[in-house]
Amino acid sequence: MDEASPKRYKQHKDEEKGSCGGVGDVTEVYLGDDAFDIPAKNAPIERLRRWRQAALVLNASRRFRYTLDLKREEEKEQIRRKIRAHAQVIRAAFLFKEAAEKGAPGTPIVAAPPTGGYGIGSEQLTAMTRDHCLSTLQEYEGVKGLSNLLMTNLDKGLTADETELSRRRNEFGPNTYPQKKGRNFLVFLWEACQDLTLIILIIAAVVSLVLGIKTEGLNEGWYDGGSIAFAVILVILVTAISDYKQSLQFQNLNEEKRNIHLEVIRGGRRVEISIFDIVVGDVVPLKIGDQVPADGILISGLSLAVDESSLTGESKIVHKDQKSPFLMSGCKVADGYGTMLVTAVGINTEWGLLMASISEDNGEETPLQVRLNGVATLIGVVGLSVAFFVLVVLMIRYFTGNTPDGSVQFIKGQTSVKDAIDGAVKILTIAVTIVVVAVPEGLPLAVTLTLAYSMRKMMADKALVRRLSACETMGSATTICSDKTGTLTLNQMTVVEAHVGGIKLSSPDNSQQLPDSVLSVLIEGLALNTTGNVYEPEDGRSIEITGSPTEKAILSWGVKLGMKFGDARSKASVLHVFPFNSEKKRGGVAVHVEGSEVHVHWKGAAEIVLASCTSWIDQNGQRQDMILNQVDAFKTSIEEMAAVSLRCVAFAFRSYEMENVPLEEERDSWMLPENDLVLLGIVGIKDPCRPGVKEAVNLCTNAGVKVRMVTGDNLKTAKAIALECGILCSEEEATEPTIIEGKVFRAYSEKAREEVAEKISVMGRSSPNDKLLLVQALRKKGHVVAVTGDGTNDAPALHEADIGLAMGIQGTEVAKESSDIIILDDNFASVVKVVRWGRSVYANIQKFIQFQLTVNVAALVINVVAAVSAGEVPLNAVELLWVNLIMDTLGALALATEPPTDHLMKRSPVGRREPLITNIMWRNILVQALYQIAILLVLNFGGRSLLRLDNEMRAHADKVKNTFIFNTFVFCQICNEFNSRKPDEMNIFKGITKNHLFMGIVGVTLVLQIVIIEFLGKFTSTVRLNWKLWMVSIVIALLSWPLAVVGKLIPVPAIPVVEYFQRSLRKQGKEHQEGSHLPIAS
Repeated sequence: MDEASPKRYKQHKDEEKGSCGGVGDVTEVYLGDDAFDIPAKNAPIERLRRWRQAALVLNASRRFRYTLDLKREEEKEQIRRKIRAHAQVIRAAFLFKEAAEKGAPGTPIVAAPPTGGYGIGSEQLTAMTRDHCLSTLQEYEGVKGLSNLLMTNLDKGLTADETELSRRRNEFGPNTYPQKKGRNFLVFLWEACQDLTLIILIIAAVVSLVLGIKTEGLNEGWYDGGSIAFAVILVILVTAISDYKQSLQFQNLNEEKRNIHLEVIRGGRRVEISIFDIVVGDVVPLKIGDQVPADGILISGLSLAVDESSLTGESKIVHKDQKSPFLMSGCKVADGYGTMLVTAVGINTEWGLLMASISEDNGEETPLQVRLNGVATLIGVVGLSVAFFVLVVLMIRYFTGNTPDGSVQFIKGQTSVKDAIDGAVKILTIAVTIVVVAVPEGLPLAVTLTLAYSMRKMMADKALVRRLSACETMGSATTICSDKTGTLTLNQMTVVEAHVGGIKLSSPDNSQQLPDSVLSVLIEGLALNTTGNVYEPEDGRSIEITGSPTEKAILSWGVKLGMKFGDARSKASVLHVFPFNSEKKRGGVAVHVEGSEVHVHWKGAAEIVLASCTSWIDQNGQRQDMILNQVDAFKTSIEEMAAVSLRCVAFAFRSYEMENVPLEEERDSWMLPENDLVLLGIVGIKDPCRPGVKEAVNLCTNAGVKVRMVTGDNLKTAKAIALECGILCSEEEATEPTIIEGKVFRAYSEKAREEVAEKISVMGRSSPNDKLLLVQALRKKGHVVAVTGDGTNDAPALHEADIGLAMGIQGTEVAKESSDIIILDDNFASVVKVVRWGRSVYANIQKFIQFQLTVNVAALVINVVAAVSAGEVPLNAVELLWVNLIMDTLGALALATEPPTDHLMKRSPVGRREPLITNIMWRNILVQALYQIAILLVLNFGGRSLLRLDNEMRAHADKVKNTFIFNTFVFCQICNEFNSRKPDEMNIFKGITKNHLFMGIVGVTLVLQIVIIEFLGKFTSTVRLNWKLWMVSIVIALLSWPLAVVGKLIPVPAIPVVEYFQRSLRKQGKEHQEGSHLPIAS
């Protein structure tokens, strides 16, 4: 490998990480870099501008359609700033007014006459929330008084009655905002018309039409110009329809992205609804990572903190309590949990106003799209040069009289101006049409087409793509760092083993073995130290438990032990909460029981909670010291449960004095005491492996993608699950560093982490920061990393990874917003399907490039050779436009929508810097193009005798010959479409019946070709062919299939052709440099 290569790669990686070195660094990257090479994530604006400037573009509106509109992005940011400034000015004015009025006796606010049966109107609610006016809220007697005006029960929420909900929507508005309408079909039609080459052709058609009618009359004279105009209109229509359909797909996907699902309390139950269904008066529970779905007021909260940066633009965490109760739509919950009363929705919120002002932009260029722009530019330069060369040659031949048959078409002083113009226009038309065929404007759009198709299909495979480029990057993934819970396992947790009072219960829910004193404290901890909820219907229906899978499993166990959730919570009041933290692996709560007694309950990872315990309660309810033997006994129980893949959770508590508890306003910073704990019990929770996960892991391994498990569970549990899933093949393999603890990995130096990272298969007891360190180490080693995550703390790792995969069910909104793809069913098998689709995107683009380049090479060479040697071209403007339509739009539709095959998962991952056109593709292109060129040139120069047309009149014989060449050329392209389906497989028909679109397009092309030859001769300047010539055309085209098989037997070098040339050039440059430094002989 050449020495420059790693350095060049490192520059790319640094830029992808968004590092901002000195000016020198940037210059170095820019000078040594390809303009058409952008990072997959977080590309700097300068890089995006740079490739646009480097692209040769004849139709900017089409070429740059699905790229980021840089100008609009700047406008969006200005709108955001204006709205933020506007809201802050209003708030400042109200605070000033409030301060001024504090001295004078306040005038009570008189609520507007009740509307729709409510004691308060939409405008009053909106004004109070938007202006954060605490005095107004107090005049309504706080959140309790406000709930009475809105006819809401703060404990049970609204009723689930649809009539009541729709009445609220009518009165206070829906939780949606007006969106700018997507562009209609006429806009796409207008953009398709703006292609410079097509404009020139339309002008040529008009000139030809005028001259034709003037010379030959209306009946005969309109054919030449009319046929070109018709062909151009057909190209415009097909292009516009294709682009419009893609646009609709993107709109639907954007709608899906906005449709967040969340829980609300209705009729005393927690129910999941769409964010669009929230109404004023709803009671919404909030927890870490949630998005605030509407404007509202805090009912109650514990350690609740909100990130308001999406609205204020400042990355500042704001704590929410009764002094600062206003919550704004679009903000994210950064810590704690609570419930809110919705007071404003949709356009009445600042977020709704912001979203309505900013139109959704589908633009986002992907690295593959930009690289294809580079390919299109290169081919375009060649095509333009060839077209100009043909134009000059034909013009010289026309005006000097060197025509194929020796007859002089232009005689100075004799040929009329009209005829001269007519001849020149026909030559110009041919040259421009060669440009149309040679400049592949549709090449970058083929990426968008295949991405749009893949995104739609991935939705069916339970993957929602948030960022287009993630589709193609997934095809290059070399490793997947996966969570265990819910991704590799089912996330259906149940307590299957319990150790309470120092004994293992005969059945986990056998409360008879426990003394009342232990049971009451245990149930108190289960009911109060939870973010879940138990709904006990009054009519005797079955109990409903909500919360995370772990919470649900523990609460279900509590219910079986005899816990009455509502009663247990009413007996004590919560003083302070330490929400479960994936760094500390535990969560706690301080509760006031009675008198001056306070209990601090903790639950979390068994060995971590056990380490904080200094005593335990035995089966008689007596407190015992935690001596070494007893610690070992508990550790043995934990290890035994972990060895059978159980997740171990421990419960402990301690007493505390009320006098030591900080005052309410100081409690936010109070660290709950976590020492001298008393161990109550340890449970083992079973979470079975997902069916089919082992096969999915094996599929990844065979495809060259290493699956690594990163979990918060202890090493024993992680190892057992890894063996079950096939991540570890045997017990012998389970040694460090293959299986490692987060804290051990964390302790390594940066360099050592990079070396160890590649060997890791399982990381247990990992924190989100360990996951981030692992991702960084793997990327530095050149891996393309996909990471799954669901928690708020996973956001940095999801953002850092090449592909962040958030979980749709368990994932928080913060995790989803940091991700590139959302796995809707949380299933690892869906992650593997995303890898298949990623590879399919890349493979389909390569198929299309192979097909298009073959047509380009063949058409250009045939026209150049014919123009130079014979002074005319065998394919006229209309025929070339038809070939362009087959090649560009229809070809892209046929080949870019090939479904993924198992064969794709038998290859190694696509290198991120691998050339788009591989050696295999070059071989296939050359074999097919040379065959087509050879056949068509032989027909062009010897066609009359070969087709036995010597006895025909020359003009008619030439028409038959040119029609036959055109027909054969089109049939060759149709057959080559089949060849392009399988560039590296012998059987090109494998799976063809599954691709209905491909079969349909080939069928339509065939039918239209027959119609053109047999019925549209006047338009295309062709003649009807007899059945023998039809058969010969088809046979010549069909011969390309066995030829493709023979071609695939030709071996190709491993080093890409482009790299080989680059090396040669570098070597020559080096030799030249060394030569210039040699001393000159005297």
